[in-house]
Order: sequence, then structure tokens, then C-alpha cells
Amino acid sequence: MNYVCTACGRQVSVSGAGSKCACGGLWELEFDPPAFSLDAVDKNEWNMFRYRRFMALEDESWRGITLGEGMTPVIRLDEHVLLKMDYLMPTLSYKDRGAAVLMAHCKSLGIDRVVQDSSGNAGNSIAAYAARAGIACEIFVPEGTSPKKISMIRAHGAVCTIVPGSRDHCAQVCREKMEKEGIFYASHVYNPFFYEGTKTYVYEVFEQLGRIPRHLVIPVGNGTLFLGVMKALSHLQESGLLDRMPQIIAVQSEACDPLLKGAEQGLDVPAAVSPGPTMAEGIAIGEPMRGKEILSLAKKYGARFVHAPENRILQAREFLAEKGVYCEHTTAANYAAYLHYCECFGEADDCLITMCGAGLKSDH
Repeated sequence: MNYVCTACGRQVSVSGAGSKCACGGLWELEFDPPAFSLDAVDKNEWNMFRYRRFMALEDESWRGITLGEGMTPVIRLDEHVLLKMDYLMPTLSYKDRGAAVLMAHCKSLGIDRVVQDSSGNAGNSIAAYAARAGIACEIFVPEGTSPKKISMIRAHGAVCTIVPGSRDHCAQVCREKMEKEGIFYASHVYNPFFYEGTKTYVYEVFEQLGRIPRHLVIPVGNGTLFLGVMKALSHLQESGLLDRMPQIIAVQSEACDPLLKGAEQGLDVPAAVSPGPTMAEGIAIGEPMRGKEILSLAKKYGARFVHAPENRILQAREFLAEKGVYCEHTTAANYAAYLHYCECFGEADDCLITMCGAGLKSDH
């Protein structure tokens, strides 16, 4: 299997490639899945690897890595809104979908040490699955990360290094160490194997509901869920299973919105912004590395970027908790953004919102 550079088109084997192309471009996978069919889903597997025929997997390493991620329920909030309960995962966030595939890839390559930068959830997922795989791990997180997320990372045996400054600076520090010491960069942003996991979100919804809802609310910071969702939706469409693409409601923080501003200004790349404090820490990415790819897909499929109003995140969190759904602040921002979207564009009926992180991880 090969990586293909998104900038220059160069191809290299996934077994020997660096974290990015020599030209600076990021990798995508040279992988063309067969047409999607529910008949090809392995009903004997009660995890996301039931969709493995449509995933870029090199061998059976996933069998020793999986912790049962996926197969999360869809519940009804009200007559217009469904919730996909993706915080019901081994490490309490949807990032387990991507981490399981990425660490299975590392296991298949014989990698013995990885580093990663994260606002918390992805780091916790990589730490857990690295522990499962017997791989040493160091996670870099920005100051202000939820203490409970830091505790969980360390509980899995990983080193957790707290970096002063912004989320983007944290990523820079991590990459500098990776380049200096030649450690494998288990990045949920750089490595496309991660998206082979997040795309199962859509396969799962299609199997559970027998359809894709008319509206999908997707949080977008680095775009790990957005990119996986778009890959899977286009796959379903190419397989003749979608008569229309859903309206994607792409959520950005009011205090950190380079993709929203880039889309508003008709740019091909994210706009330059100065990130401010936000409760939606999981999407506070000032310089999304795959921003050009995200904006291109958003334009192609008519996705709409919308703010999660900062002053409504806690209100949204309290409302969801009163309905029995206890989520973290970034997840509550999805519901706050949905309400804001309805005010701007009218009622978004038949809407699926991801509940991507559990509340116990961000009580701060």
C-alpha cells in the first residue's frame, strides 16, 4: 500500500515513509474500497472492524488492538434531532475510531515508540491503544488541557508533556522532537490511517438507520471527523446508496474560526486568525494542517460552517445533561451551533449531532 502526496502526487510505500512528503505535502492513502454493501459487513464483529472490507488495513493486527470501539447507539433527543453517542467508547471519545486503526498500522510496522500532540482526547486515545499494542508513547498537550484528560493519558503509561502556549505551538514542539529524534509521529492530523477509522462513523449510522439523516453536525478543528465523514459519504454516494448528500453543518469555535472565515472570504486556505480562549478546546485549532483539503471538500459538497456561540455552550451542556446526556464542553458546542444554525437558516429537521466526548473528562 502506498501514500500519495496531496501536494505533488509523489507515491511512497507506507512502510518507509516519513510523516509528510519531502515537498511538505501531507499524505493520503492510495486505497480504492469496493462498493459499499451491508452484505459485506461482518456481523460477527461487534466493533467498527465489522467494516474492515472497506478500510485500508494491511493485516490482522487490529485483532490484538481493538478495545471494542464503535457500535455506539443513536438516540432521539426530540422530533428534529438524533444524537450519535460516540462518547460511549473505551476512552470516552470518538477519537478511538482513528486511534485503533493508526496503532494497528504501527503494530504491523513494528514501531516501538510514538509521539503525538493533542488537546486531550486524541492523545488519550493514542495512549490507550499504544499501551494495548505495547508501544512506548509520549503525548504533548497545551497548557489549560483538562486535568482529567492528562490523568487518563498518564494512567495508560504514556508520558504527558504539558506545553505552554497555544494548541498550535504544542503541535510545533511535538513535531520538532519527532524530527530531531526520528520518532514515529502518530498524528491524528498527519497520518491518513486515522481517517480510515473515523469514516466508520458514517458506515455505522447507515447500518443502524438504513439511511443518512438530512443534516449532520460535525465539529471541525483539525477536521479528523469531518474528513472521515466526507470520505465515507462520497463512498456511499459512489456505491449508489445515497440519492442526495446530507447538509453538513461544520462547527467552529467563535474564538478560533480559520475555516469559517476562509470559507466566508472565498479562500482556498484557512484565514489567518488569532485564537482566543474558548470552552470548545477540542476544536481550537488556529492553523489546521489539512485546512486546504477541508475547505475544498466543504465547497464541493456545500457544507456550511457555523459558529458555536461561546456564551451558549454552558447552556447547551446543561440542557443536554437535563436530558440525561452528560457531555464535555466541545461536544455541547455542537448542540449550541445547531441551535445557532436553525436561527440563521431555519429549522434543520432530521439532524444527527455527534456526542463526541464525555462530560467527566472536562469538568473544569
